[in-house]
Amino acid sequence: MVRITGRTALLLILPFLAGCLAGKPAPTDPPLPPALENAGEENPEEGDLPDDLLLELEEEMETVHIADPIEPLNRGIFWVNDKLYFYLFKPVAKALRVIPEPARKSVGKAFDNIGAPVRVANCVLQAKMECATTELGRFVLNSTVGLGGLFDPARGEGLEPHDEDFGQTLGVYGLGQGFYLVLPVLGPSSLRDGIGKGVDGFGDPLRYLLGTGEAIGAKVAERENWLSLDKDSYESIKKEALDPYLTIRNGYVQRREGQVGK
Repeated sequence: MVRITGRTALLLILPFLAGCLAGKPAPTDPPLPPALENAGEENPEEGDLPDDLLLELEEEMETVHIADPIEPLNRGIFWVNDKLYFYLFKPVAKALRVIPEPARKSVGKAFDNIGAPVRVANCVLQAKMECATTELGRFVLNSTVGLGGLFDPARGEGLEPHDEDFGQTLGVYGLGQGFYLVLPVLGPSSLRDGIGKGVDGFGDPLRYLLGTGEAIGAKVAERENWLSLDKDSYESIKKEALDPYLTIRNGYVQRREGQVGK
């Protein structure tokens, strides 16, 4: 299977729909998956993709395979999510851009810091003790010196972040992705990762620190903040891909396979 590159992965994750309201906090700056950490600096301007990248995307579409037995239903949900993105979520995110970018990045870091216990637990479940130690160290240092996670002094000490979730944990133990799912609002997923999102949601500290309504509101705020930092990568997919549904599906599957294989 062809592995997706970091540059390509950047353009294959639907900015808001992949995680809004999900239990797992996303990485920061902006909080896309690991390879996407510097999305704001690497994305093309206003949806223009170079020809060599388009060729790479087309090749990946031919080499990625996942069962999609409910494709008509998935496409219908994809259509609804697309409309929500353009008419609700993205306008709100653009309005947030009046806030200085450094401040929005700090907010993203704070949300990411809150999710550290979930990542530590999944590192332990995967027997990645160095990962667990690093994430625990990041949580302690960023919660204290970093003022609750608003800053990331841990990175300066060589403690690089990890992105571990229960879907990856299931994959490490040999459970395949199953069939492809497009979740309402949450976006691309799979049977395995859908289960993983639910389990991670039970471990999310916000679930216990806040009431249900407040926790959902915090998640919405987190994802809108994240989307405000994105440089219109979903628009790039819509503009250039022959079939955005297939491009996003295949990119998602490859990225998840790559994360499990780390």
